[in-house]
Parts: sequence; structure tokens; C-alpha cells
Amino acid sequence: MHLLGVPQLPGEVVLPTVHDPGADAGEASEALRGLAHATRTFESPQNLYGVLGDLLSGVQSLKQILDQLASAHVKNRPRAFDDQGDHSIGSKDALAAADELHQAATLIDQAEERLDAAAGAASRVAWHEVPASEAPAVARWINVVFMQGQEAGEVLDIIDADGALAGLNHLKYWDYGDETTSAAMENGYVYDAPPSGPLEHELHDGDYHLAYSHAFAHVALYRIHAVDMVDQLPDDARSLAAPSAPSRARESQRVSWFEPASITAVRQQRGLGL
Repeated sequence: MHLLGVPQLPGEVVLPTVHDPGADAGEASEALRGLAHATRTFESPQNLYGVLGDLLSGVQSLKQILDQLASAHVKNRPRAFDDQGDHSIGSKDALAAADELHQAATLIDQAEERLDAAAGAASRVAWHEVPASEAPAVARWINVVFMQGQEAGEVLDIIDADGALAGLNHLKYWDYGDETTSAAMENGYVYDAPPSGPLEHELHDGDYHLAYSHAFAHVALYRIHAVDMVDQLPDDARSLAAPSAPSRARESQRVSWFEPASITAVRQQRGLGL
């Protein structure tokens, strides 16, 4: 059996007979069986819209076919008999078949509407070769270190003598990579933007942001960090995440304002305490 409209040999295409319903129905059945096999996977999703369009055309033809089959049963009732030669029974069954075919055509009409809607939606899809990330990352700022008082004074002296960039590079020694990131995440020191307060100066360099104030005698260093969507802070938590400089200065003091115990221990082990 050949597939309808599918090349069998180079240059050969099997065309419908348009006058032999039995032969064309057989070809259509084989073609649909082949399509069912071929659509198990789609290497190129760009082909989906074309397949939907052809199916929509096929369903429209199927509705017409069912209506015509129903009409043929009614038209040929005078020749309808059962196996025992009873015309009344054969005629009754022909009418029943016609009724069922009309109902099937009605259901196909509903399927056509749904397929048409599906094709319309599919026509608006732009398929890209490179898949999108399933969990896009969002940039957040984590607090690396916050110093005040005498500790901050030493860094402010570096800034006054050698510039803000020198102070920023000095504070990078308090960034222990994943340890610092984990501590910031656990303690909620994660921000949409680096916090800033009155009388603060700021410097942005690469992934780091320095904020410092001579008036309040404090310095702070922040680092940008990509946070997965599932790890983002809820909106209400982020709204509380950026206190001003004076309010931060009133927090209970550690070795530095932001230095969880785990990082303090690491600093002491490495001999990096000020």
C-alpha cells in the first residue's frame, strides 16, 4: 500500500484517484498511520505549524466525507437488505447509520474549531534553536562586610590616601566566596540594589560596590550575585532588606557589623583580623 501523496520512488508521487472511494480511503488510512508514527517526536518544532495546517485541512475534508457517506446511505435505501433479505430491516439500519454519521460529522465540526484555534496559537510561536533557561537567575547584591568606628577609620584612611578604589580592593580580602555568599543568604543580607544612606559616597567596580561615609564613620562592600528564581527572597522580605546607614550603626556590634560567626572564625584562622 502506498502512502497518499508520498514519493515512493525518485520522482514518483501517489495521487488520489478521486473516483474510487475504497482505494482512496485505504491510501488515507495508510497515510494517517504513517503520520501517527512520524509525529512521535519532532526534531524541528518549526514543522509543527505546517503539520497542524495539513491536519486542519484533513479534518475539514473528513467532515465532508462523513456527511457524504450519510447521504449515500439514505440515497441507497431502496437497495438495503439484511443478510436474510429483509428490506425493512436493511432500510432501518441504513437510516441508523446515516444518523450516526451525521452526529460524527457534528463532533468533527467541533474538533475543527479546536484545531483552528490551536493552529492560530501555534502561528504566534517563534521557535528558537537555543532553549531558554528553565530557572532564570536574577542579580542580587550581597553584603560582604560592614565596618564602623575604628575598623572603618583604617579603611577610610586608605581611601583618603590612595582613593576609593584602593579601599574597595582592600575590603575584597573579607570576601570568602561561597562562604560569604552562604552567610549573606542565611542572614538575609541580600538586596535588589546596594543600600545607600545620607552622606554616603559610592563606587562601583566590576562585581563590587563600595559605600562609605566619613560623617558616620562606616564602610560597606557589596558583591553582585546571581540568585535562582526559586531562591529569591519574597517581596516583603526584600522591602525590609536595606536599612539606612545610621540605623545599621545602632545594630549590636560584632567583630564587624556584618560578619557571621562562621566568617569571624575563618578570619581568625587566617590571621586576617584587623
